[in-house]
Amino acid sequence: MAEPAPAQARLDRIVVLIASNMVSEVCSLYVMRADKTLELYATEGLNRAAVHLTTMRAGEGLVGLIAQNAEPLALSDAQAHPSFSYRPETGEEIYHGFLGVPVLRAGNTLGVLVVQNRTHRLYAEDEVEALQTTAMVVAELIASGELQSLGQPGTQPAARGPVHCRGVALADGVGLGHAVLHEPRVVVRNIIATDIDAEVIRLDAALAAVRISIDAMLERGDIAHGGEHRDVLETFRMFAHDQGWLRRMGDAIRTGITAEAAVERVQSDSRAKMMRSTDPYLRDRLHDLDDLANRLLHQLVGQDLVAPRDALPENGIIVARALGPAALLDYDRSRLRGLVLEEGGQTSHIAIVARALGIPVVSGVEGVAATVETGDAIIVDGAAGEVQIRPPADVESAYAEKARLRARRQAQYRLLRDEPSVTRDGVRVALQLNAGLLVDLPHLAETGASGIGLFRTELQFMIAERMPTAKEQQALYASVFEAAGDVPITFRSLDIGGDKLLPYMPRVEEENPALGWRAIRIALDRPALLRVQARALLRAASGRHLRIMFPMVATTAEFEQARRLVAGEVAYLRQHGIALPSRLSLGIMVEVPSLLFEIDEIAEQADFLSVGSNDLMQFLFAADRGNRLVADRFDALTRAPLRALRHVIARADRAGCPVTVCGEMAGRPLEAMALVGLGLRSLSMSAASVGPVKAMVMALDRERLATALSCELERPGPAESLRPFLADFAERSGVPL
Repeated sequence: MAEPAPAQARLDRIVVLIASNMVSEVCSLYVMRADKTLELYATEGLNRAAVHLTTMRAGEGLVGLIAQNAEPLALSDAQAHPSFSYRPETGEEIYHGFLGVPVLRAGNTLGVLVVQNRTHRLYAEDEVEALQTTAMVVAELIASGELQSLGQPGTQPAARGPVHCRGVALADGVGLGHAVLHEPRVVVRNIIATDIDAEVIRLDAALAAVRISIDAMLERGDIAHGGEHRDVLETFRMFAHDQGWLRRMGDAIRTGITAEAAVERVQSDSRAKMMRSTDPYLRDRLHDLDDLANRLLHQLVGQDLVAPRDALPENGIIVARALGPAALLDYDRSRLRGLVLEEGGQTSHIAIVARALGIPVVSGVEGVAATVETGDAIIVDGAAGEVQIRPPADVESAYAEKARLRARRQAQYRLLRDEPSVTRDGVRVALQLNAGLLVDLPHLAETGASGIGLFRTELQFMIAERMPTAKEQQALYASVFEAAGDVPITFRSLDIGGDKLLPYMPRVEEENPALGWRAIRIALDRPALLRVQARALLRAASGRHLRIMFPMVATTAEFEQARRLVAGEVAYLRQHGIALPSRLSLGIMVEVPSLLFEIDEIAEQADFLSVGSNDLMQFLFAADRGNRLVADRFDALTRAPLRALRHVIARADRAGCPVTVCGEMAGRPLEAMALVGLGLRSLSMSAASVGPVKAMVMALDRERLATALSCELERPGPAESLRPFLADFAERSGVPL
């Protein structure tokens, strides 16, 4: 394989050597193409004219059967097998003895390697093992991309061909760059063992080291008391002591291969079987076994489990099965162009952080970490939820133009930065930012936003390995005040629980987490959490205006209870002579539908209201926004939710209580236009949304929209979406969306 010869010449040489060493009259290599058909790439013994002409589908013939099942097949009389498919151009009708093995890499079938004999020969188990070992070597040749120029015109090996994946759009934007595996794959180059006993010792030592590291992590203070991280590590520990897995690796070493080659072979075989399983439990366990095998391989070759942060290229796109917010923040933002994940939902922590960083993200791309090689060209479309791996030149050109168009639009929006956000008929609409990290703060100056309408304090807790102390919280809040200058900041008190689990807190098993023990409910049941945070905020806001809002409030009584806790902290600090904020405003997030029927009372009690449209909509429609089966069943622009929002805005206005919307609705120009038409004067959104929403506001005749929208909301008939009506109004009025 190291010979400096053209790819086809080397393939031809390889099949000759295999046939000779296996004492077989035929050796053939079939390669899986991007169109999921198998093509004959090289042969010794069959008709050479059939090379690059003979093709078959997966499942067709014996070769297709091996590719489909990803398992070896040994037969003494191949022609008697019901799947035998006669190909006259190959001249294989005179051969009976047959052995074929899949060419696997990371569980993916890259091709099939076959040897044949004229006699009715049944290949022995050690011969099957020998051909599987050879197939591992051939897999690296196919994966290297050296065979791209071979094959029929318009086709190429699937291992290096273009791949178009669909996933879930988490963060908007288009990123073009080169892939960086967050947990880089170990390429096993040393396959043949020189000392089998030494390889067994190496495997045992590596296993012991991995077990010790897992035990050490389980004993850490932030994990020892339970949580999601502990559950994962417990699964790792179970697999690390699985006798069947250990025995298979030992058996593989005894066939004459190295410890790392044994791990690679056993894991690739296991992965191929589990990928084809219809049992969802087994498919879930595949990820756990992948992780453990990956840890073991890194231990054997002495390679870091996670890519070094300085290894990120100029246009890096991180590819990972899963990634935590803290790990993402470790990467150099100036070099990062996108993120592709196998796991992670729209409300996940990583999505929130990625949006703050302005990185396009697509998640739910199954098996992407096994499909991509470090350095592969890759495109992430965070708007459409699409990923292009090794894209053709025309696709790359189209996306490059899309990125340039987006950049031109952003440049146009930046020209609006210093323009007042006022409608054509003179109504001022405050545009604020949603934030949660210090990296968000520079966006204030970049966008010209009038303040921070939502600062998610829980992000500090999510990216930490342990509960942040009062001093650490105070330091962050003080830094936020310092960076924001004189603009107003609204801090949301700790919003955890539900889908926001902290790794160092015990998991509470709930049938409906979104409706369960979360946000203000945890704060009131564990008042020390809220008191410590309130004290940190009060200290940090010394001499400034402090705005705190409480999430998930369901009754006025809950707000009063939270307000008393904060008042107690104010009294404590005053008693000890500690400087207080110049002004303290306490508000609530309108997310729970019960408040719609208590809005008069809460508007009288609170200093301000902020509508969390994400949760309010899912609760109004009883549709979990994280559940793909029902998330798209409702539209926030139908009459029911718009009437609910109009009710909140009108009642709050009557009480003189300011209202802001800080959910996803506020950042989409069409939905934001509807909110302004309902009477809203303040919106809070991501930094990327400020420009498009401001352009909409500046072109809008608010009074004209309000009149038309009011008529539509009162119109009798089916409760269809008002989206077409609003889009038509915008088009006729010249309002950009």
